[in-house]
Order: sequence, then C-alpha cells, then structure tokens
Amino acid sequence: MSARLYVGNLSYNTMDHQLETAFKPFGNVTSAQVVIDRMTGQSRGFGFVEFATEAEATKAAEAMNGQNLDGRALTVNAARERERG
Repeated sequence: MSARLYVGNLSYNTMDHQLETAFKPFGNVTSAQVVIDRMTGQSRGFGFVEFATEAEATKAAEAMNGQNLDGRALTVNAARERERG
C-alpha cells in the first residue's frame, strides 16, 4: 500500500528530480511531483512525494519536516485527498 506526502513551502526553483533526491534516503520513492500552475508554468510552491509503504512515508515526513531544501524550510505531512466540489 503506497503512501503519499504533501510537501509545502518549496522554492519556486525546486524541480521534481530534486524533490525525489531529497526524499530517496528514506525509502522507495514511487513518484515525486512539484505542482505547476497551468497558466504561468511556474511552480505553485508545493508538491507530493509517494512512497511504496506507509512506514517509509512516515519516516520521511518525520525526518524532512522543517528541513531546508533550496533555502526553504519544508512543511511535510500526510497528503489528504482533495475535497470535491
């Protein structure tokens, strides 16, 4: 069962591969995606990292929350499903 993390307060310069590299030490990253604004093509300052297991995601969230990436202190927690409507 995979587990998804929300990663906030990203630098607008952070790309998918940098996000993946930062989280890889904590387990099997199945995807890492910085959310891009469709209109401007700019990063929206947050993204998602998906791990193969819940345990890996929990370990990564605990270790990476508050850590610096590209000069910004990250906010990392379990991703919630988007509310419809």
